[in-house]
Amino acid sequence: MTAVATSLLVWSSLAASSFVALMFLLNLLFFRKPQGSPRPLSAGRAPAGRAPAGRASPGETPEISVLIPARNEALRIAPLLDSVLASEGVRCEVCVLDDESQDGTAAIVQEYARRDPRVRLLEGTPVPVGWSGKQFACYQLAGHATHEELVFLDADVSLAKHGLRDAVDQRRQSGVDLLSGFPRQRVVTLGEQLLIPLIHVILLCFLPFALMRWTRMSGAAAGCGQLFLTTRAAYRRTGGHSAIKQSLHDGIMLPRAYRKSGLKTDVCDASDLAACRMYASFPETWSGLLKNAGEGFARLPLLPAITLLMLAAFVCPVFCLAAVAAGGIDAAWLPTVLTACVMSYLPRLLCSLKFDRAWLACALHPASILLFLAIQWTALVRKSLGRGVQWRQREYAAVAS
Repeated sequence: MTAVATSLLVWSSLAASSFVALMFLLNLLFFRKPQGSPRPLSAGRAPAGRAPAGRASPGETPEISVLIPARNEALRIAPLLDSVLASEGVRCEVCVLDDESQDGTAAIVQEYARRDPRVRLLEGTPVPVGWSGKQFACYQLAGHATHEELVFLDADVSLAKHGLRDAVDQRRQSGVDLLSGFPRQRVVTLGEQLLIPLIHVILLCFLPFALMRWTRMSGAAAGCGQLFLTTRAAYRRTGGHSAIKQSLHDGIMLPRAYRKSGLKTDVCDASDLAACRMYASFPETWSGLLKNAGEGFARLPLLPAITLLMLAAFVCPVFCLAAVAAGGIDAAWLPTVLTACVMSYLPRLLCSLKFDRAWLACALHPASILLFLAIQWTALVRKSLGRGVQWRQREYAAVAS
């Protein structure tokens, strides 16, 4: 390798890895956990019986409609219902829409409804042309909700006892119309560990949190489809899921729809409020992320640019270190290369510590990045060829992002 090529490679790696590490650390300041339900205030802090502005008073019990779309979720729906019904500090109705399940999901929910009047089973109607299954299910659920506070939950989520109360308090306190929480991600197999933790890495390294929080820019929108909170008034104003009826990635597209209607959105660290195991194997993880990619990075000209940045920040530092060890790069570059490696691994190390504890996959971080980029480019090629995706035993045509 020539001296010029070596210099360019090493300095590019250091610049890119330092940039993403700095973005990560700055964004981590914004990505906070909800502060918890209000507690009685001590003397001298505020008049008795009053709570901080924008939050429920200590004596108020929020009324919430918990809305759960369920398609073939017989293995997951019972733990979720158990966790929701055990919620403290709220009054809730739990509406579960059975989306043409074939595995006994409806029978399980019906048994819960028989035992607990808070649970309602709704039978979904066939998905109309032009809709995706989840968006149509959520739209139907919203139409049956009776409370002003709406909480959309995926069936693979489980809640802490204080989860609903703290999440609603956070939405009210922040004054946003749509709040999305990122649950703690449970990862078991190596395939899950390699890819799922990148949710937090990419969110915190590449989302401009300042723009997301202080502007209404739709391009700065972010969210996690596993946990959304909104109000019935805001949902009706935006059209809710009908505004993104073809989407397969509500985590991005629903916040964008709210922002296009002039409303505020925000995200929070919900790792103390909820947990989720998204997928149970590497093939399922690949398919799920491939389904989402078309409305994420898998578009031009974004994907080539993000590919270069991610390779420079997360892969090249390790390549340079290996090249130094093999004698392909002069040892005089070792301090610079080691600095780039520290910056490169810092986001994944901190995410592993805070969110998932997937230490083996953390050590294999460059491989995770290469797998992630392979998914994005596969999605882009499929979309350019007009090939759709299959998800939940349904076929969806390619949708322009």
